[in-house]
Amino acid sequence: MSDTHVVLHDPRGLIEAELPLDRAPHEALVTAVLAWKNPDLAPRDYEQIALQLTGHARAVAADVRRHAAALPKNDGRGALAEVVLREADGRLSAPLKGTARCAQNRARLVRALYMRLDRLTEALTAAR
Repeated sequence: MSDTHVVLHDPRGLIEAELPLDRAPHEALVTAVLAWKNPDLAPRDYEQIALQLTGHARAVAADVRRHAAALPKNDGRGALAEVVLREADGRLSAPLKGTARCAQNRARLVRALYMRLDRLTEALTAAR
């Protein structure tokens, strides 16, 4: 094994933009988490689920940012996306807790980000 490594400098997120979101399994996880009534999991299990949803929420938020940046500056959908992204940043900065409530809050965030992403995708498709 070599002692060298390569550091990628990608300030515009072009490498990440080429990778498609793994949407179906995460939407299934969101649906399952939001359907919980009285789950009885260990705190570490809730933390793992919340961590998975947090990572995916960050990836979806990055896609929302890229799509919003592609809209004209005077387009209200971009401004609304910025509001959603500020809210997401605030919620993602909160520490994870080993509770069902924390996991469900992250699931709601992923769902909201996908809704915004879908609207931006529709807007950009219609503009073309």
